[in-house]
Amino acid sequence: MTTLPKRAAIVVFLAFAFAYFFSTLIRAITATLSPTLTREFALNASNLGLLAGGYFLGFAATQLPLGKWLDRHGPKKVILSFLTVAVLGCVAFSLATSFTGLLLARILCGVGVSACLMAPLTGYRRWFPATTQMRANSWMLMTGSLGMVASTLPVQWLMPIVGWRVLFWALAALVLLAMVLIAWQVPPWKAALPPGSDAGQAKASYAEVWRHPYFRKMAPIGFFCYGGLVAMQTLWAAPWMIKVAGYSPLQAASGLFWINVAMLGTFWAWGLANPWLARRGFHADRLIARGLPASFVLLAIVIIAGPALSTGAGALWALYCMSCTFVSLAQPAVGMAFAPALAGRALSAYNLVIFAGVFVVQWGIGLAVEGFRALGLSEIQAFQTAMSVFLLCSVAAYLYFLSAKSHNQSL
Repeated sequence: MTTLPKRAAIVVFLAFAFAYFFSTLIRAITATLSPTLTREFALNASNLGLLAGGYFLGFAATQLPLGKWLDRHGPKKVILSFLTVAVLGCVAFSLATSFTGLLLARILCGVGVSACLMAPLTGYRRWFPATTQMRANSWMLMTGSLGMVASTLPVQWLMPIVGWRVLFWALAALVLLAMVLIAWQVPPWKAALPPGSDAGQAKASYAEVWRHPYFRKMAPIGFFCYGGLVAMQTLWAAPWMIKVAGYSPLQAASGLFWINVAMLGTFWAWGLANPWLARRGFHADRLIARGLPASFVLLAIVIIAGPALSTGAGALWALYCMSCTFVSLAQPAVGMAFAPALAGRALSAYNLVIFAGVFVVQWGIGLAVEGFRALGLSEIQAFQTAMSVFLLCSVAAYLYFLSAKSHNQSL
C-alpha cells in the first residue's frame, strides 16, 4: 500500500469527485425530464421505469469485469476507458428519436459512468489511510448528491431555454473535461504486491467475495434498501409527487431539488461524523441496525397519507431519503472487510448488488403500478400498493441483516 501525501490525496479526490458529480447528474436527470419525455414519446409508467432502469441495467452489467480490471489495471486507466462510453451515450441520447433509441442510449450512459465511484473507492483503499476511507466515501456521495441537485431545478430552468437535447450535448463536453482532469492528476497504478500474498488472491475468481459471510449479510439491504433509495431519489419520488400528491412538474422538480440538497447535507455530516463515531465504537453494523428502521416508518407514513400530503410530500420524501443513508455505510465497510488486492472485486460485486436492486425496484414499481391499475385500482391506489410491496421487501432485508452472522471481527 502507498499512502498519498495529504495535498496529493485532496487533488486526486477532487478529480474523481468532478467526474462523479456528472455521473450522478446523468443518472438522476430522467426524474426531472420524465414529464417532457412522457409527453414527447408517449411513455407509460412501465416504459418510464424501464427507461430509468436501463441506465442501471448497463451499470450493473459491467460491475464484475470492472472489479477485475480495477484490481489489475488500476482506477486511472479503467475510468478513462469507461468515460469514453459515457460521452457516446450522452450524444446518442441527444439524437434519439424513439423510445428504443432512448433506452439504448441510457444503457450506454450506465455502462460509461459505472466506474465513477468504484474506481476512486478502489484507489482510496490503497492510497488513503483507513481512518479517512469512510469520510472519503461519504464525501463522494455528497458530491453525487450535488450532481442530483443540479439535475432538478437547474435542469428545469434550462429546459425552456435550450431543450433537453442540448443539455445532453453539454454533458458530453463536461464529461470530456473530467477525463482531462483525471488523466492529469490521478497517479498510475503500481502493482507492487509480492507474489503469493494478496496478488494470489487477486488472480482468484469472485467466489471468495460471494462466499464471504459479511458480504452475504450486507447483500439484501444493499439490494432493497440502498437500491430502493436510489430508485426513489432518481425516479419514483417525482411521479409520486405528481400523480399522488398533485404537484405540478415544476413543483416536483423543486421537491427533488430540496430532497437532493438534504442528501448533500446528510452525506457532508456523515463525512464529518464518521471518524468520531468509529473512535467510540459506532461501526457500520451498529449504525445501520439502529438507524435504518426510521426509513421504514417514514415510507409507511408517505404511503398511508397518500394525497392527504399535498403540501408535505416533498419534505417527507426528503426525510425518508436522509434516513436511508445509514445503509450507505455498508459499501465502504464491505471494501474494508477484504484485503486491498481484492478491494476492486469486493466493491464492484457489492455495487452490482445495489444497482441490480435499483433496476429491479425502478422497473418493478412501474410494472406493479400498471398491474394494479389493470386489476381495477385507481392510479393513486396502484402507486400506494406498489410502494407497500417495496416497503415489505425492505423490512424483510433488514430482518435478515439483523439475524445473519458477519464473522468479521474488524467491524
